[in-house]
Amino acid sequence: MTVLTKETRRLKRRRRVRAKISGTPTRPRISVFRSNRGISAQLVDDLSARTLAAVNWFEPELRSLTKAECSKRAAQLLAERAKAAGISEAVFDRGGYQYHGHVRAFAEAIREAGITV
Repeated sequence: MTVLTKETRRLKRRRRVRAKISGTPTRPRISVFRSNRGISAQLVDDLSARTLAAVNWFEPELRSLTKAECSKRAAQLLAERAKAAGISEAVFDRGGYQYHGHVRAFAEAIREAGITV
C-alpha cells in the first residue's frame, strides 16, 4: 500500500484539472502557485506554450505586505499586466489547491480588477 503525501495528492488533483482546461491566446489560463511564503501566478497560452504575464510574491512592491494583502495586490498587478497585453478573459487554474484562503482572495481580486474568470 502506497502512502500519498499531501503534495502528491495535490499534484494528482492538479493533473486531473489540467487534463480538462487549457489556455488559448484570447483566453489564457491563470496558473496559481501557493507556497508557505507567498503566491505567484502567470497567464499561460497553452497552444503556443508561452507565458503572457506573470507576478511573484518576491517582487519589491509585494515583499513587505502580509500574505492576504500580497494575494490581493498580486492579482491587481496581474490584471494590469493582462490588460496591457490585451487580455480581458481568462480561465482560472487553482493548481490543485483548495479554493480557499489566499487562492480565493487572489481569484476574487482579479475579478474585481476587471478580468472575466
